[in-house]
Amino acid sequence: MKTKSSFLEYVLRDAMQEIPGIMAKAMFGGYGLYKNDVVFGIIADDELYFKVDEANRAEYEKRGSRPFTYVGKNRKRITMSYWEVPAEILEDRALLAEWVGVSVAISQRRGGAITQTRSR
Repeated sequence: MKTKSSFLEYVLRDAMQEIPGIMAKAMFGGYGLYKNDVVFGIIADDELYFKVDEANRAEYEKRGSRPFTYVGKNRKRITMSYWEVPAEILEDRALLAEWVGVSVAISQRRGGAITQTRSR
């Protein structure tokens, strides 16, 4: 069984310690982040990603973030609707809590499911 990463421990016990209802579940070699049973983020390769849509994508782009991608079956690049959380947001608990709230709302609008698009 895979042990929790020190980065996951930092995110849960330090950066998000004051945000109620946060938990992580192992999935696909990383972790899904949940607030009150709604998935809003993922941790993969010691990077934190939050759910993004057209309402907040520009804020992530402005800060130089990139979407989470992986190579799927048939060697096609898969781009998901999760974007890396900028370091300055991760280090500011008040802003981080706001960004969590936005990502939870986005996920709730989309039914809480992980969505993906295929790049060609």
